[in-house]
This record gives sequence, structure tokens and C-alpha cells, in this order.
Amino acid sequence: MAEQATAAGDELAAGRDALARGAWEHARTSFESVLEQGENPAALEGLSWVHWWQEDLDACLAARDRAFRAYRVTGDRRGAARMALWAGDDHLFFRGAGAVADGWFARARKLLDDLPECPEHGWLAVFEAHVRLRAADLEAARGLAREAQRIGRAQEAVDLEMFGLATEGTVRLEQGAVDDGLRCLDEAAAAALAGEYEQLAPAAWACCLLLSACEELRDVDRGAQWSHEVIALGHRLGGGFVLGNCRAHHGSILTRCGRWDEAERELTAALRSLPRGPVSWQRDAAARLGELRRRQGRYDDAARAFEQAGEHPLALVGLAELRLGDGDAAGAAGLAERGLRQTPAHSPRRADALEVAMRCRIALGELDTAAGYTEQLRAIAEVVATGPVRASARLAEARLFAARGEFAEAGERYADAVAAYEGASAPLEAAQARLELARAFSADSQAGLAEVEARRAHAELSGLGAQAEAARAAALVEELGSGPAGGRPAPLTARQVEVLRLAAEGLTEQEIAARLVLSEHTVHRHLANIYTRLGCSSRAAAVARAGRLGVL
Repeated sequence: MAEQATAAGDELAAGRDALARGAWEHARTSFESVLEQGENPAALEGLSWVHWWQEDLDACLAARDRAFRAYRVTGDRRGAARMALWAGDDHLFFRGAGAVADGWFARARKLLDDLPECPEHGWLAVFEAHVRLRAADLEAARGLAREAQRIGRAQEAVDLEMFGLATEGTVRLEQGAVDDGLRCLDEAAAAALAGEYEQLAPAAWACCLLLSACEELRDVDRGAQWSHEVIALGHRLGGGFVLGNCRAHHGSILTRCGRWDEAERELTAALRSLPRGPVSWQRDAAARLGELRRRQGRYDDAARAFEQAGEHPLALVGLAELRLGDGDAAGAAGLAERGLRQTPAHSPRRADALEVAMRCRIALGELDTAAGYTEQLRAIAEVVATGPVRASARLAEARLFAARGEFAEAGERYADAVAAYEGASAPLEAAQARLELARAFSADSQAGLAEVEARRAHAELSGLGAQAEAARAAALVEELGSGPAGGRPAPLTARQVEVLRLAAEGLTEQEIAARLVLSEHTVHRHLANIYTRLGCSSRAAAVARAGRLGVL
């Protein structure tokens, strides 16, 4: 019997060592060997982590449940509480089952109630911090994260201390304390990559929180520095959904940088990796792929990806951009403002939604509301202080001046925005701001400068592969009177030419749809894309411009 116990102990130690190295199959073999001798809570706990990393959530939860009951049978309340905590976390983040998670957390709390302080008290605090963070109760979340760190230090549990620090960093970002938040996240990720975490799951989680922060702050340089190391860790661990989540954030950073081929690879790989991971992570990846498609001018593909992402704030903003491009400023404003309601008042994540909302209100002639959004964006830029966010604030100011007819002032701020975007490695935004600068010069009777900027914008947009935006630039060059940019007219597809010819004859969208055997929605989308490619906002203007370009 003693020899059997010794062998079981050796197998448990071997399994735990394999878990720490990410050798999942070796760990599985060791734990199952122990379980062949009888129900062992520690082996069941280890096996639950093997299933977790191999993305078999049903098996993971079943093993955690067995481990919980086995710990209770042996009177190990700490072990039972630990299983309750991780089961609650799985239900919360993988299944979005907040009520089930609350039940497990409550069970853990009662089991720990009168025990001496131990690491499980800290893990309870940090999980409850994330519950409070999701509810936007930021002060409570920060207090719980700091309590987790205190317990981690006292118990010499580095992974608990560092994950508590990462959680506090995330809360501080939501509160607008960007430098403080990033310092927390940088340290927690460094500890993870240095192998200081006893458990690998919170190590991977801390890294994902950092990459998410870099993306939301548009801190491209910081994100690029960390992405390589974090993704390399994901490859070593072999956790598909963890690696997929990191790749989704990396893909978004690459999208901002204009490295769209690389972004395409990362985002499509992420979506392949995530079907068995948390639904929220799948939606994150779909929203980010939608944004890439929108920038590429693949609007139908973008809409499908955004719809797959549901009520994700990035998807709402992306759909608002599409709706605004179709000329529906009121509908776009509603979507953007829904996105704003999902983010705390001081959160840097509001920047994208604020940009679109202010443009919608300008399009609707509601300049006072647009000015309010511009002021909020400026306040975020003062706190965040990354180049792209500062550039975004300058661009918003320029648009507001232009809407008021103050084109000289608008031109100055457009030029500032162009320089800031270029310095921040945001080529699409730089080219878009340059195109608006050209329009401001044109409105200010500086046609020569306008044409120079329009041609530069066209070259930059064409080089990126932003077809719809390049077509707008080409149309402006032609409008300014020196012939088409690049020596050729803005392109229309054969179907778009058919639709525009019928529109020129005065047919309604319903009549065009009947003539071409299409749906009205498809005809509406064709007309919207025609306006985009020709840089027009009405049917009459599109017909006139297409005639001048020799398209009709």
C-alpha cells in the first residue's frame, strides 16, 4: 500500500511538472494513471486543466465537479473552494453564464469563510474584481484587485499577485489613468513571460489583457513590441483559443498599421482557433476582421463580420461607419451612440465611437452635439496621449471647423492630423485626413495646394489597397480640373454601370431592381458604392461625374 501511495505521489508530481511546461498529453497520462487507482481530487484537478488547455470545456467542468466533490469528501475545504472558483470563472468567461458563476463564487466564499488566509482568498477577490469590472463598478473592482495582490505577496503566490496587478491595470485604464494602468500590465506580462507564474492560465490571461489594452489605446509601438513575445508563448503552450485571442489583438494592431496582408493572416487564423473558446473572444475576432474588411472597401464582407460579432462595441462602430457611408447619418448615429453607452465615461475605448458619432451629427447639421463629442475626444487624447488618439482629436476639430465654414482654421488642424497620423504609423488615417485637407484647401480657394494633397492622398490610398477611398481621391483630383489621378477614371464594375445608366434614365430603385432582377436592397447598395467610388453624395452628381469621366 505504501509503495502504491508513493507511486501515485510520483505520478502526481510528474503530472504537475508537465502542466507547468505545457506538456498536456504527458500530464494527462500521469493524472489518469493516478485515477486508475481510485478517485483522487488532486489528479482530477490536474486533469481538469489538461482539458481546459485542450479546449474541451465539457470535460474540464466535469473533472472540476468531480474534484470539488472529492475534496469535500476528504475535508479539504481549500481544494473544494479552488475548484468552485475556477468552475465559476469557466462558466463566466466561456459560457457567459453569470448566474452560474455567481453560484460557484458564493460556494467558494462560504467554504473559505472561517479558514486562515490563503491564496484561494486572493483568487476569490480577483475573480470578483472581474465581475465588478464587467458591471462597470470600477472602484470596487480596483479594491478587490489590490486585495488580491496583498494576499499574493503575503502568501508568496507570484501568479496571484501579478494577475491581481494585471486586473488593477485594466481597471485603471477604464478609469482613464493610462500611464498607471500600462505600468501594471507591462509588469504582469513581463512576469508571465519570465515564467514566474505557477499557473499558466492566468499568465496567458495577463498577456491578453496587455495586448487588448495596446489595441484599444492605439499604442501600435507598444503592441508590436509585446505581440511577438506573447504569440511565441501561445505557440509554446499550444492552447488554440488563447493563441487565437492574442492573434486577434495582434491582427487589429496590424490593421491600424496598414499591414493588411499580415492582418488578414492573423485574423483568419484567430477565427479558426476560437470556435471552442469563449463566445466573447469569437466576437472580438469577428469585429476586428470586419474592421479590416471595411478599410479594404469590402463592405458586404465587413457587414457580415460585424453582424457575427453581435452587440460588440467595435461592431456597432463599424456598422455605423457603413451606414454613414450609405448616407444614413441618423441610423449611423444611433449605432455609434449605442456603442458609447456600452463604455464607461472616461474609458479610452470610447474614442472610435466618439469619432463616428461626431461625424454623424455634423452630417445631420447638429454642430453643437458634434462639438460636445469633439470635446470628449479631446479629453481622452489628453489622458491617453498616444499619437493616433491625439491625431484623432485634431481631425475632429478640423472637421468641426470645416462644417462651420472656417476653412483656414480647418486646414491647419487637418495638416496637424496628417503629420500626427504619419508619425504614429497609421497610414490609412493619414491619407484620409490628407484628402479632407485637400477639400479644405479647395474650399479656401487654394486649388493648387488642394490638387497636390489630393494626388498624394490618391497615391497613398491606392498603395494601401483602400479602393473605395482611392476612388474618392481620384474623383476629387478630376474635379479640381487637371484630369484623372493616375491617368484613368475612378472604376465602376459592369453591374454598377448598368445600375447607374438606369438611374440616369430616372428609374426608381424599385424599378431598377425589377429591370435587373435584383432586390431593392442590392440596388441600394450598388448606388451607395457608386457614390463612394465617384466621390459623390447624390444620384444627379454621380451621373454628371460618370459622364465627365466617360464611364457612361
